[in-house]
Amino acid sequence: MSYVNAAVRKKDAVSLVSGKPVYTGDMVPQNSLMVKILRSPHAHAMIEEIDVSRAMQVPGVVCVLTHHDVPHSRYTTAGQTYPELSPYDKLILDPHIRCAGDPVAIIGAETTQAAEKAMKLIKVKYQVLPALIDYTQAIDNPIIVHPEDDFKVLVPVINAEPKRNICSKGGFSFGDVEAEFAACDVVLEQTYNTKANNQTMMEAFATFSYIDAFGKLTIVSSTQVPFHVRRIVANALEMPKSNIRVIKPRIGGGFGAKQSAVSEVFPSLVTMKTGRPAYLVFTREECMTNGSPRHQMQMKVKIGATRDGHIRVIDLYAISNAGAYGEHAPTTIGLVGHKSLSLYGSLRAARFSYDVVYSNTMGAGAYRGYGATQGIYAVESAVSELADKLGIDPTVLREKNMVREGQIMQAYYNEPCNSCALDRCLKTAKEMMHWDEKFPVRKLPNGHLHGLGVALAMQGSGISGVDIGAVELRLNDDGFYTLLVGCTDMGTGCDTILSQMAADILDCDIDNIAVRGVDTDQSPYDTGSYASATTYVTGGAVVKAAEKLRAKILETGADILGVSPEKAEFDGKQVTDTETGKSISLREIGYITCNGSRQLLSSHESHSSKVSPPPFMVGMAEVDIDPETGKVTLMDYVAVVDCGTVINKNLARVQTEGGIAQGIGMALYEDIQYTEDGRMMNNSFLQYKIPTRLEIPPIRVEFESSYEPTGPFGAKSIGELVINTPSPAIASAIRAATGIAFTSLPITAEKIAMGLLHQKEHE
Repeated sequence: MSYVNAAVRKKDAVSLVSGKPVYTGDMVPQNSLMVKILRSPHAHAMIEEIDVSRAMQVPGVVCVLTHHDVPHSRYTTAGQTYPELSPYDKLILDPHIRCAGDPVAIIGAETTQAAEKAMKLIKVKYQVLPALIDYTQAIDNPIIVHPEDDFKVLVPVINAEPKRNICSKGGFSFGDVEAEFAACDVVLEQTYNTKANNQTMMEAFATFSYIDAFGKLTIVSSTQVPFHVRRIVANALEMPKSNIRVIKPRIGGGFGAKQSAVSEVFPSLVTMKTGRPAYLVFTREECMTNGSPRHQMQMKVKIGATRDGHIRVIDLYAISNAGAYGEHAPTTIGLVGHKSLSLYGSLRAARFSYDVVYSNTMGAGAYRGYGATQGIYAVESAVSELADKLGIDPTVLREKNMVREGQIMQAYYNEPCNSCALDRCLKTAKEMMHWDEKFPVRKLPNGHLHGLGVALAMQGSGISGVDIGAVELRLNDDGFYTLLVGCTDMGTGCDTILSQMAADILDCDIDNIAVRGVDTDQSPYDTGSYASATTYVTGGAVVKAAEKLRAKILETGADILGVSPEKAEFDGKQVTDTETGKSISLREIGYITCNGSRQLLSSHESHSSKVSPPPFMVGMAEVDIDPETGKVTLMDYVAVVDCGTVINKNLARVQTEGGIAQGIGMALYEDIQYTEDGRMMNNSFLQYKIPTRLEIPPIRVEFESSYEPTGPFGAKSIGELVINTPSPAIASAIRAATGIAFTSLPITAEKIAMGLLHQKEHE
């Protein structure tokens, strides 16, 4: 392990910080048409008439496309393995408008200015319909979001009933839930609400397209899922996948937003209509109003325990707002229950049920944590409230009940917990926070209140039995390696991490491995970078390929030396005859195998997993509250993570810090709101607040490693896990300080001030 478990600098670090042209927008062909989208101002309407004649007269305008000019096959933009669980409920341009910002027309022009001028000259006559904005009233509402008869579901198990505004429904249970509640000494019930959070990645959705020299539609896009984008565009444009090529440059952040094909279809359509290269980049307002945010949810938790703190049963119901379209809606909801209830190995019974509903708000999608974030917020908040009711320290209550290594996780697909350091994570976090000295609350001389909160979290490592990663590893002349990957580095450093694994197996310098990806015509197939899959799934493929190539090098070197492989050894630099000491260098082997006298040395391997081992985490927050204004200052945040073997200490640390920062935004700042007619009020960074560097406290991160036997070098995932603890930990800290349970996020200064005032009036 020369590189694995070390703090290795990212391979692309210098290029990124020095401003090299590596992003989609840096590569746009000079003769590209600029694409703009006319969007509906109404949340629910029918297009009765649309006139583009004046728009077409604007100098520089090449095409203006309406629903009369585009294919009419329904598809989903969700970047998921086929057959997708998300329903096919979207058209490229639909005369039935289902949310404010829905696309009405696509303009392709020589300049952005010409496209924007044309957009203002398009005349549209709408029949405005009543809009369904309150998703909790969606089921069996007279306003039907998807009344169409060509609504399509590939996997019936999602139980869609679109005429009832139900995108998906279901659940699971184990044990006798009602009997266990009857046996409990204390039962607590609470309802929790979360908002639709925006990923706010630095790079907006951006795509350009062109026809290559072979007549193939080529799409260059900032995407997490190049191979899925190929299928999605093929479905939307009604053309074979073999005629589409997708290339992914560096990504300026995604966090799940780019697991949907948000922008790719529009320039591709313009290119196919005109034969010209076309470029579309979303404005920040478009990213906010028509991106792919986290699903808004309401969750009802009922939890029961004995008087001595044995948690016996949890009943969790969630209603999720899919918005206007069902991208990722049937899949995010499952994690609400699986990833929250599984934290407690003491449960004798549990039940999770859900409804995912349509409304006339922006369609939601994937965001780091993917449903687990909402579920963990609700369940962990309830556990902390239960601790208060029992008069038990919330860390002690968790110590008694948490899942432990060796247990079968009944709420987690009955998978075994083969690696778990959650108990050590909690112990370390308590020591770092000085929990026993500070808990539960301190009142300072200035009247401010300090409180502590804690939360547990888990996630998964890829999607078991679904995700697949593949790599090709080649020995080149001069003795260096090329690693071809199909996974997507979106700033996480996966290119570096995979190189670390290969370098350790091949006993070479990490700079001797050149990583290349992703081009769907050249790269090996990979489902993409989501579900925390890359290190665990694609890393498994790298380990297989590197071991296989190492064996081939040894065999070839031994053959050149005229000995059997059993009498030779490979040390990463040369193959040596162990009896005579005669050797041949890797460089020589590379030259010999590349000159035609012998077979080229390469290995191609893919990897999938029947299990998805969860990483674990403990988060602790300390808050300061000014009771006069309600202002919350986050004083300290401690995180201790079990992601198996830490492959890259630097990247794991910054992943953790970044996820926690996003979780802080969800807990305290991010507040999407709609007007009564369905227009989003928070469509810029002036209205949609995220924490700046000034609002982020010292984030102290440590690791308690376990060893996952199914993972490469014993590794599990980390990417999604780290966003899950801030909301419940901060909410619990605020409750500890104020004595008030705030159950709807974000918890703003106004809510706290009014809550304290109400509390004072009733004392």
